[in-house]
Amino acid sequence: MRRAVTACCLAALLLPGQACPDPPAQVMSIVREADLHWQRDPQSPGLESAVLAGDPRRAGEPYVLRVRFAPGAFSHPHFHPNTRYIVVLKGTWWVGAGAAGNRDATTPLPPGSFVIHHAGEVHFDGAKDEEVIVQITGIGPGTATAVDATGRPRP
Repeated sequence: MRRAVTACCLAALLLPGQACPDPPAQVMSIVREADLHWQRDPQSPGLESAVLAGDPRRAGEPYVLRVRFAPGAFSHPHFHPNTRYIVVLKGTWWVGAGAAGNRDATTPLPPGSFVIHHAGEVHFDGAKDEEVIVQITGIGPGTATAVDATGRPRP
């Protein structure tokens, strides 16, 4: 098997346009951009998410997902029950803290930026004039609880 993969990769170097097959699934799982299944967020127009690994709904399970914000789309102020780790992949992501949701009081984060949303802390985030994609990692449940202007959970 190793010789076949080595031969294929050597051929790919010598013959442009040739590609090696994916490594065996027991070695690694590969998710390509074209494989993502984006789902709209019914609570926040202009937001879509795609799960790359795990299940964010399951308590105790690690997950990785991507969230895409259309230009002008922001989340409502909310909090998460568990800490989340976020990397900005595309566009400038704007983040803010507090229940007021004041978009003028947000901090711009360019691609490559890293953010930690601490558990139980109210925040909001989104895109202003361009599409934004972030990648989020956490331990489930990866739910969000929307809050009212006083910071109390919405019914």
